[in-house]
Amino acid sequence: MQDILLIAKALSDENRILFLQTIAQGELCACKILEKLSITQPTLSHHAKILEKAKLINTRKQGKWSHYSINKETLQHYQNFLQELQKGQKQ
Repeated sequence: MQDILLIAKALSDENRILFLQTIAQGELCACKILEKLSITQPTLSHHAKILEKAKLINTRKQGKWSHYSINKETLQHYQNFLQELQKGQKQ
C-alpha cells in the first residue's frame, strides 16, 4: 500500500504531471525538460526526486545531465490498482 500512496502523492502536483507528459514519448535530457516546462533546474530536481521516490521515472546520468524516462512497470502497477478499485465499485 505504501507504494500506491507514494504514487498518488507524486501525481498530486501539476508540475510533476507535466514532467511525466513531457517524457511520455521517450527518454529526455533534463536540459530539454527545462526548456519545455520553463522551470529552474532546482525545481526540476525537486520534482524528479519525488517522482523517483515513487518509482514513476527512471534516471540515467550522462555527463553532467540526467536523462529521464517513465517507469512503465510502476504505471502498470498503479493502473492495475485503479482497475481493481473500479471492479470493486461495480459489485
